[in-house]
Amino acid sequence: MPFNFDLHTHSFFSGDGVSSPEDLIAGARAKGLHGIAMTDHNTCDAVTYMLEKGLMRLDGQPVDGFLVLPGVEVTTADGHLLCIGAELPYLKGKPAREVCEIIHARGGLAIPPHPYDLFRAGIRFSVLETLPVDAIEVFNAATTLRRYNRYAFKYAQVRNLPMVAASDAHQAAAVGTAYTILNTNDFSVRGILAQILKSNELNQRYLTPRDSLRKTWNNWLRLRRRKKIPELAAKDSGNGGPRF
Repeated sequence: MPFNFDLHTHSFFSGDGVSSPEDLIAGARAKGLHGIAMTDHNTCDAVTYMLEKGLMRLDGQPVDGFLVLPGVEVTTADGHLLCIGAELPYLKGKPAREVCEIIHARGGLAIPPHPYDLFRAGIRFSVLETLPVDAIEVFNAATTLRRYNRYAFKYAQVRNLPMVAASDAHQAAAVGTAYTILNTNDFSVRGILAQILKSNELNQRYLTPRDSLRKTWNNWLRLRRRKKIPELAAKDSGNGGPRF
C-alpha cells in the first residue's frame, strides 16, 4: 500500500518554525499525507511533546491512522544532516561523519537535506563522498535555486543511493508541498524506515512565492529575536553563528 510521507518538517520547537506539532499534523492530513518526519533544528523537543500528548507512540505504531517519525536536523560542522527514525542528543557542531555514526547506533537513517545549496548549509560534494549516508534528499521544495535539486538527483544516481523528496516546511500550510511515496505493508516506524532504503516515487512541487517569502521572513525575525537576547546571541557567537 502506498503511504505519502513528508520527511522534512519543522515546528515552533525550531527557532525558525511557527506552527505547533498539532497544526503540522492537521495540515498534513488535509493534504492526504499518511505521516511526517519531525525534524526540528538541533532539538527533539517536539518528539517529547508529541509523545506526551499522545500524538506519537513509543512502539512506533500510528495514532489514528497517522504516523510521525522521530527525527532531527543536525547542524553539523560540515552542514545540515537529517536523522530520520531516532532521537538524538544535542550534536550541533559535531563532524558529519560522527553524527552519521551516532544516528546509525540509535537505529535511524542519515539523510543529507538540500545538499549543494550554497545558501542553506548543504553538505558539499567533497564531504558527501566520505559519509555513510542512507539516502539523499534530491528534491527540497524550499531550495534556494532549483539547480541544486538537479545536482542532488544526479549525485544520488551516480552513487546509487535511495532518493527522497520533502517540503522542508516551517509552517503548517507548506507541509506536503513535496513528499515521498512509500509502498509498504508495514505501516510503522520500522516499516517506513525499511522502505525509504528502497526505490520510491517522489511527488515534486516547489513552495509558492508566498510560502518562500514567509519562510525568509520567519528566519529574519528569529535572528532579530536572538540579537535582542544577550545569552542567545552569545551562544550563537560561540558556535560560529547560526547555520539555518
